[in-house]
Amino acid sequence: MKPLKPFDYFEPETLPEAGRIQSERGDGAYLLAGGTDLLVRMKKGEIRATALVNLKRIPGLNGIQPTPEQGLSVGALTPISALEQSSSVRGKYPVLAQAAGVLASPSIRNLATLGGNIGRASPASDMAPPLMVLAGCISAEGPKGKRELPLESIFAGPGKTTLKPGEVITSFRLPEMPPRSGAVYLKLGRREGMDLALVGVAVFLNFAAGSDRPAEARIALASVAPIPIRARKAEEEILSGPLTEERVRKAALAAVSDASPLSDLRASASYRREMIRVLTCRAIGEARQRAEGGIVA
Repeated sequence: MKPLKPFDYFEPETLPEAGRIQSERGDGAYLLAGGTDLLVRMKKGEIRATALVNLKRIPGLNGIQPTPEQGLSVGALTPISALEQSSSVRGKYPVLAQAAGVLASPSIRNLATLGGNIGRASPASDMAPPLMVLAGCISAEGPKGKRELPLESIFAGPGKTTLKPGEVITSFRLPEMPPRSGAVYLKLGRREGMDLALVGVAVFLNFAAGSDRPAEARIALASVAPIPIRARKAEEEILSGPLTEERVRKAALAAVSDASPLSDLRASASYRREMIRVLTCRAIGEARQRAEGGIVA
């Protein structure tokens, strides 16, 4: 670890103030939420921050509450541990609680926030794939007002987002889960729950009443491309007919072709491709089981 270089520190009490500071200070200004990733990267010398803008004094950015449309709204500063433990999340969106429970360690989950995890734009984000398959949206506020955008559209590259200068993520909105639907997130890491995902796979399936053919299918992958991605070819395969074992196998192979994994110190590209296939097969089966009312550990 390297000694931290001097930086300016701000505690704005409103979103416009936070956005103004960030815009005025430019690329050297970083928003501070939980700080579990940002401060480590600063100490390693990976980034040079000239200003930190702490968001914790701004009201209304923390909490989990239902929306008028029967969905769920999650504030950007909501800790990951709150998602893991929330009865609302565990009851209506268990895949989100499942992903929260395998992110890093309990002590980090107590500090890390959902907004910080997504705003980091890490290809290995555990929270991005389940939010993507749940058709989650992001609310952001900046100098030009408020806007809402699909979560998957926020990723521009490793560590880069499509947010405009001065924009701050304020909340996440999840639509209501339809009947006969299920979603699962599976993660492969070197150490259970403590490591970044070598491969992460989230699957959402929805079946019409009395049908074994999915009406909706969404698959998202982590750690296998420069950004978290949707496996569109795999989704098309699943929707092409009844969900037979052969179709599941073809969908898993299609997911592999959707990805572009690289080799690094943690795993080779070929190993990641094989694990995409294995985890996608398994996740499709478990999502189907949940959609049919089964319990998946």
